[in-house]
Amino acid sequence: MTSILEKVNLPEDVKGLNSDELIPLCEEIRKKIISSVSETGGHLGANLGVVEITTALMRVFDPPTDKIVFDTSHQCYTYKILTGRKDKLHTLRQHDGLSGFLNREESKYDAFGAGHAGTALSAALGMAAARDVQNEDHHVIAIVGDAAIGNGISFEALNNVTEATKKFIVILNDNEMSISANVGALSKYLGGLLANPRYNRRKRSVESFARKMKLGIFRSAYYRIEETLKSLFLKSVIFEEFGLRYIGPVDGHNIYAMEDALRVAKEADRPILLHVSTTKGKGYSFAEQDQEKWHGTPKFEIKSGNKATGSGVNYSTVFGNTIEKLAQKDKKLVAITAAMPAGTGLDKFAKSFPDRFYDVGIAEEHATVFAAGLAAAGLHPVFAVYSSFMQRAADCLIHDICLQDLPVTICLDRAGIVGDDGPTHHGVFDIALLRHIPRLIFMQPADEAELANMLYTAVNIDHPTVIRYPRGCGTGATVPDELEKIAIGKAVQLSEGSDVIFWALGNMIQLAEKAAALLNEKGISAGVVNARFIRPLDKELLTEHCKTRKIIATIEGGIISGGFGESITALANSVDFNGHVLNFGWPDEFITHGNPSILMEQYGLTPEKIVEKIVATL
Repeated sequence: MTSILEKVNLPEDVKGLNSDELIPLCEEIRKKIISSVSETGGHLGANLGVVEITTALMRVFDPPTDKIVFDTSHQCYTYKILTGRKDKLHTLRQHDGLSGFLNREESKYDAFGAGHAGTALSAALGMAAARDVQNEDHHVIAIVGDAAIGNGISFEALNNVTEATKKFIVILNDNEMSISANVGALSKYLGGLLANPRYNRRKRSVESFARKMKLGIFRSAYYRIEETLKSLFLKSVIFEEFGLRYIGPVDGHNIYAMEDALRVAKEADRPILLHVSTTKGKGYSFAEQDQEKWHGTPKFEIKSGNKATGSGVNYSTVFGNTIEKLAQKDKKLVAITAAMPAGTGLDKFAKSFPDRFYDVGIAEEHATVFAAGLAAAGLHPVFAVYSSFMQRAADCLIHDICLQDLPVTICLDRAGIVGDDGPTHHGVFDIALLRHIPRLIFMQPADEAELANMLYTAVNIDHPTVIRYPRGCGTGATVPDELEKIAIGKAVQLSEGSDVIFWALGNMIQLAEKAAALLNEKGISAGVVNARFIRPLDKELLTEHCKTRKIIATIEGGIISGGFGESITALANSVDFNGHVLNFGWPDEFITHGNPSILMEQYGLTPEKIVEKIVATL
């Protein structure tokens, strides 16, 4: 068969296709996405679910003139294929290749970059308002999916739509999933709209009649009839209360129904919300059957569905196992996640203690203040969250937890460089954001055993605590059966060094040890300290080192600006250190995507580069 996708490179090519070519085109796009992601890893399920939606958008609208904004933008692969990047899809998430998300620097078609949920409505609404101010006439479309509509920012934007513009289109891609199954009242409400039997039975009858009569001709009449049906059979649609005309539910895998619905939305004289029903993982049986597992995936074998796996137990699993073990003895321990039970390792806890587990959806700010409320009422909550997702809740940690000195433990997963997801997901800002907060105890473990001991320590402290740890596996250290409390603010000296002493955090200790070994080979006496605490620092040990060492070198998995190293520098200056403090970490810029080993080489975080700078300083 002749490939339809071969002759499609840009949106205008999609417009030029015959209607009978659209379904085969969508099938080819799905095969290309599955093939590419099997080689690179990436977000598979969400992308397979939006093939028809995206293809229909290219038929109806004219990007880049019309602005299309994807929430989170992890469902953008079809969009990349149809906007000139088809032949580069094999470089997806690879160093110097295509980003796994929309990126304004990558293409003129990417109206707004994103990697976190809840931003599309606000950003698109801002674009619509700017269009109105500048007397322009293009369309702005926000595509919201994977439960991002339940995010607080989305609600704030909905509340402002009719005040900001009269011409605005929202596509609510409802697949009943975030990463895990959707939770909360809004999810149940949307499910009710999708499942109302009386409404859907009559809606199908009208659709069948309209299709026989060529829906394109009777489009306006059909949607007027649909609006009447909604008023008769559905409860007051919440989006109508926000001032948006509600259309749907529409079958998001029916390319013809999608195109017709989008044309109605395009012609509307008021803000529109198009409610679309899709299946996450559509077209790949393994992804349809286990939607959570296939939300994001490493490389895999297409025929069997077998995935590439690393060796060892990762930090997330160690955290999950430890908190579940601690909760068996401590009835006051409760756990919170923001739509990430499996990703953070809390799925085991959720099964063992369903009455003490809370999935609040994609709502990190709420999760943090909710934890404060639980703590104020006598419990000890543990909130597990990715470092980059916690960024938006920094104020809540300051104002609602630390100011009141409440016993809340926050575990920052994916701290440091995460690799292929790139700058939206690198957890490199948490140290600089949080190390200044009074009353906060801030730790990072050297290995899996120390993570377990730090967690045990944290849940037995009546103060706010944060533990950061990286993605993936550690050194393979065995977690002891009997956990021990760690002395607050005390570092551990791993090796002596009379000339140079490294103060390193967590997974950067191995880098420090390699650099120290190279220095010792050169006749420069170098040792390593496992700092353990970002706050409070071990002032006693550091002051001792300031009296005798020529160089104190810090190595951290965060940005240098405002980071751990700067706190060491400040303390050294305060005791009149006569030597040099050298800070090693990530520079004051956004780090691109790519394998961590490539990025560390690119930014000089190798034993050889570190030694070169130290020798030059000496």
